[in-house]
Formats: sequence, structure tokens, C-alpha cells
Amino acid sequence: MYKEFFGLEDIPFTLTPDPRFIVFTPSYNEVLASLYYGLESAKGLIVLTGEVGTGKTTALRWILRRLDSSVLAAYVFNPRLSVEEFYHHVTQMLGIKDWTNKAELLQVMGKVLEERHRRGLRTVLIIDEAHELSDYVLEEIRLLMNFESDNAKHLQIVLTGQPELREKLNQPNLRQLKQRVALRCKMHQLPNVDEIERYITERLLIAGSDQPNVFTPGAIDLIFQCSEGIPRQINNLCDNSMLAAYADGETIIGRQIVEEVADNLDLLPNRELLSLNGNSPNQAANGKVLTNEAKQELWQNQNRAEQSKPRAFRTDERALNENRNGNGSSFDELDDVHLEIGGVGGFY
Repeated sequence: MYKEFFGLEDIPFTLTPDPRFIVFTPSYNEVLASLYYGLESAKGLIVLTGEVGTGKTTALRWILRRLDSSVLAAYVFNPRLSVEEFYHHVTQMLGIKDWTNKAELLQVMGKVLEERHRRGLRTVLIIDEAHELSDYVLEEIRLLMNFESDNAKHLQIVLTGQPELREKLNQPNLRQLKQRVALRCKMHQLPNVDEIERYITERLLIAGSDQPNVFTPGAIDLIFQCSEGIPRQINNLCDNSMLAAYADGETIIGRQIVEEVADNLDLLPNRELLSLNGNSPNQAANGKVLTNEAKQELWQNQNRAEQSKPRAFRTDERALNENRNGNGSSFDELDDVHLEIGGVGGFY
């Protein structure tokens, strides 16, 4: 509705996990680098946790679309499966169709995974919302980690979920699975006003904005306070603020508009706390300690530090820049990934 008013080609702040709009802030880069390392090094079992709305699913989808053609990946996004349903999804991924019992299934699966490993091919199973998995399915996942040779895992598994997943893995009955976790990653909220400003600005640029400074410093400061640095809540606040500004005929979004939107969304902090943090644009500006030139230098240094790229992923600097500028190839082109997402949360 407000695209033409703000000169945009796309909606920049949707609530869907669209990997086209991923923003490579330092905190997000750290998580992606950890995932790359775990998968490239064939660590076996990787656990990624984070609060609701911090961008875990977006990161997974971004990775899936950049896996090399030698990687066979399955993405299960509905974890409320019985053991039989879980194995149904896994066997469909591997092309195993004829099995009558679990013993036969595991025997055939072991041969398939061993043959793929012998040919230098990777097999990855990614399970989203894993905190919803039953203890029975988690025990089967532990057993799948036994598919290995003397020096390598034949199947890599990534479990991602809310912080409850860590609590679940600490249960005494799952201690054997916990010991199999080779790498843990944690998705954090955006930690400060500077990263939130970059997040908002880059999403506007990706959406085609010629003037990404739509939000005033005071508005961005309030978005930081209201969202607690959670990207999904930032998107919700920004989207509704742009809609409200469009309705008022305002091309610049100030603190007052954000405050009204946050109040409607029940995201406004305690008013007493809000006044302590400063309720004027001048006070909000105190949240910044670096000049724009200094911040730009920091971002450039961050990019220079990212020198080594894993071989199993097509993540060269050109691809990152294309994605950042919104000029990259469509994320619907999944020719390099053997991936079929089923309608009920798995693969067919």
C-alpha cells in the first residue's frame, strides 16, 4: 500500500523469513560463520537456539539456498511427528522406498549414507522448531548419529529451536544425545542502536529505496527500546510505522509515529522507563557514540575480516554483495539444492 509513496519496489519489513532481506550485521555474521564451520567440518550434530523472532529460520533458508550441488539437504519445518512419520521424511529424502520394519530401514539407510560419503557427497538433515520434538524422536536422532566411519560422520543434523531446546537437551533421559552435540550456536537479539539502524537502512535499500533515511534517529532509538532488538518485532514496528506515515502523508517517520504504533501493538515500554531513557530526539541521540564515518569504517573492517569461505558453500564476496544490493539471482532458483518441502512440514 505504501510502496509507491516511499518509492519502494518491494515491502521491506514483512514478517515472513525471506532470505533476500537478510542483513549481515556483526552478530548475525558470527552465527552464520559458526554454522558454516560446523557443516564444512562435518561436525555431526549442531544445535542452533535463539529467542522467538531473532531470525533462525531466515538464516537456515539462506544457507539452504547456497549449499553446493554435492550436498543433499532435507528441511523439516513441522517437528510434531511420530517416529514413523519422522523416518518417512528421512527416507523420502534419501530415495529409500521399500522397507517393512525399522531394522531393515536402518540397514538400507546405512548403506546409502556410506555410499554417498565414499563418493564425497554430503547429507544434511535440518529440523526447525526442534524444541517441539518428542523425546522419542530425539532418541532416534541420537541413533542416526551412529552412521559414521572411523574418521567422519555420514549424516549431519542441525537442530534449531527456541531456548527451550537447550533445557530439553539437559533432561537426564537425553544426556546421551547432549553428549553428541559437537557445536552450539546462539542467535542473539541485535545488541544496540547502531546495528538496528543498519538493519533498517539495508532492508530499505534492498527494497529499492533511494532515500533509506526514512526513520529519524529518535524513531530508531525508540524502535530499539520497544523491539528489544528482536528482528521480527523491528519489522512489525517499521511496517506499521510506514503505513501510519503514509496515511498521514509524512515522508519522514519520527519518534511520535513509532510511539503511537508501539502503543497499538502493546510493545511500548513502561512510560516511566521510557522517560528515563529520554523521550526527545536530542536525548535519543545520546545512544550513539560514533560518527557515521567511524561506523562505516567498522563495517568495512568487518567485511575485510571475512576472508576465508567454506568450500561446501557458494558464499563468495560477489554473492554477498548481490544479495545485499538486491541484485542477486532469485531465491526461488534452487537448482543446486535437492530440496522438496512438503505441505505438512517435511519431504515427499
